[in-house]
Amino acid sequence: MSASPDVSVVVAVYNTMPYLTECLNSLIGQSIGLDRLEIVAVDDGSTDDSGAELDRFAARYPDTVKVLHQANSGGPAAPSNRALDIATGRYVYFIGSDDYLGKEALERMVACADKHGSDVVVGKMVGTNGRYVHQALYKENNPDVGLTDSALPWTLANTKLFRRDLVEAHKLRFPENLPVGSDQPFTIEACVRAEKISVVADYTCYYAVKRGDASNITYRADHLARLRCTAEIMDFTAGLIEAGPERDAVLRRHFTWELAKLVQDDFPALDRGLRTDICAGVAKLADAYFTDDIRDAMDVKRRVRIALARAGAVDELCEAITSEKENGAPPFVVEGDRAYARYAGFRSPLIDVPDRIYELVGEAVPGRLANGTRLLASAWEQTGEQLTYTASVRVPVLGDVDHAVLRLAEGAMPKSADKAGARRLPAGHSLPEPEGTVTREPAEDGAATVLHARVPLRLSTVKRGVRVYLDVAGSTYEIPVKGKGEPMPLARRWGSYEDPYRASAVVNPKGRVVIDTAQMYPPGKPLLSRVKSALARRLKSRPGSKRK
Repeated sequence: MSASPDVSVVVAVYNTMPYLTECLNSLIGQSIGLDRLEIVAVDDGSTDDSGAELDRFAARYPDTVKVLHQANSGGPAAPSNRALDIATGRYVYFIGSDDYLGKEALERMVACADKHGSDVVVGKMVGTNGRYVHQALYKENNPDVGLTDSALPWTLANTKLFRRDLVEAHKLRFPENLPVGSDQPFTIEACVRAEKISVVADYTCYYAVKRGDASNITYRADHLARLRCTAEIMDFTAGLIEAGPERDAVLRRHFTWELAKLVQDDFPALDRGLRTDICAGVAKLADAYFTDDIRDAMDVKRRVRIALARAGAVDELCEAITSEKENGAPPFVVEGDRAYARYAGFRSPLIDVPDRIYELVGEAVPGRLANGTRLLASAWEQTGEQLTYTASVRVPVLGDVDHAVLRLAEGAMPKSADKAGARRLPAGHSLPEPEGTVTREPAEDGAATVLHARVPLRLSTVKRGVRVYLDVAGSTYEIPVKGKGEPMPLARRWGSYEDPYRASAVVNPKGRVVIDTAQMYPPGKPLLSRVKSALARRLKSRPGSKRK
């Protein structure tokens, strides 16, 4: 190895066998070559075979692998700091000892840093074994990103390439008092101090592994420990970045992610005293940092939970969480071009939470609308040769829904549709004219609106989806109607005797209601031939028939 390697890889290790072996093999096998690489691994008092495995690699690659052993410190910060003290590379890179790298990762990131003069390079990360990794930053290579113009605040792990001169110039080290998130202050400050931050997105550099026993330290920390660590990180950030868009960009992540995770599905089952302590901690941070811009940039679900915690409304917070877990998203209250999610506490005189918290602010909600819209009943009405499809459909909206219509739409849902099926139509798109008549009334439980529609069918051969078109918060949504076990009306024949058609209502494989109309006989076939064909089919279908 040369006197000054290009990159020093820091590995903090504590009981990560057998994952450690794959991690080390991925480093030794890097395309950058052993002569340009230094691996500094610190065993933080492991009690499994991790220490021995490190020593085995050090013995095999003595010019590349440096191993230090120390008593357990309780987290990755202390061993990472100790490794930094002896690292000699132009760049330093951090990897979790249960994760691994793509073969060309270091070569590509070092080349990117050298080409663009980058102080920090973020290589594309993916999760394995169910590990979640935010992907928005990795849409394309970018030589120069910042905290306010990219998804960088959502990737604050230290698993990045840092110019070591920057690290040492600002004496960047990891706070050793944080059991969770100790890499965030280091990363945040490095990004604030950096002249240029680049992204390598066209190659998967890093594979983040969720262990089979979920023993990663992030998954083991209790609620109050995570709250304390998040508070320290947010206070550190506020001391580093003055109030404004850049600070909001970073702290929005903590309200949306770290703090929101403290008030998710497991919250109602916690001890009441613990719930009260969590709400008090969230309230303190919200009072200090929950700006209007952060509020409006958050999705309504998390925003409401943060606001209820801030108000000390523990019971309402539990109700909001439990109700959504059991019944799905709440209905929307539509008032003109504004819409509000009717979570617990909405316009309650007992708690001081403004309407703005519950309002949909620039947020698309196609999944919620699709999941909450379903068929209640359907039938045929026939008057002479006119066949009409009738349907009662429940939509999760209250208030100003006089404009809601139901139509039979031809063709499949566009590719732009949400995963749940609904889609937001282009800006300026108005609701289509209804094909029939629609009346509206509140559902019996007061939590939705029921549309009663009568749609005349045309004599044609086509499949047409039953869809609701609805305005919510100034946007128009096209929502497929789902059938959840409701009986479909029997197939019905209509039209003239000479030119009959058949209509049927079915639920397709995606669970959506579809009306199928088709001509019963090929056009131009003489009537007598049609009758003979029909009689032949009927005779053939009789039991014991020998007709071929």
